[in-house]
Amino acid sequence: MSRLPTLPLADAPEAARPLFEQIRRAAGMVPNAYAAIGAHSPAALALMLGGDGALARGTLSKADIEAVRLAISAQNGCDYCVAAHSMLAGKAGLKPEALHALRTGEPTGDERRDALVHFARATAGTRGTVPEAELQAVLAAGFTPAQVTDTLLVISLITFTNLFNRVNDTVIDFPTPA
Repeated sequence: MSRLPTLPLADAPEAARPLFEQIRRAAGMVPNAYAAIGAHSPAALALMLGGDGALARGTLSKADIEAVRLAISAQNGCDYCVAAHSMLAGKAGLKPEALHALRTGEPTGDERRDALVHFARATAGTRGTVPEAELQAVLAAGFTPAQVTDTLLVISLITFTNLFNRVNDTVIDFPTPA
């Protein structure tokens, strides 16, 4: 059960309503996490959606974005985002074996994507300056500085959602991954 008060969408702040409609048009529903974030901070939801829009126009494939989101959510212990991004990563073309590997921190067998995910996990789990070797490894795997920058945006956005859901204990409204 969610810890923060759950508002019906109709009772959410006026600023959240067009955001909810945008989500509903894109996803067919307003997931519980977005509903709760928007009900309490339309500004935070708008920032998240704007970041997602920027990523869609960015340098990473949808599969790479979802792989990073799933790996970071698992590392952060966010069950809600693990469920959501397992489903979305599957829709982006990742196979069930790869999804399991991303959730458990194992290699997926795609060396290039594994280098990106390793970089993301190391960056998210490091305090202070990220070791030069981590950056050089992802660049050596064929990722560009622009893709590294977009990866940092993915990490930032998913970390906010992970934190919100871990504080709120948001009720999961996605299939639980096997």
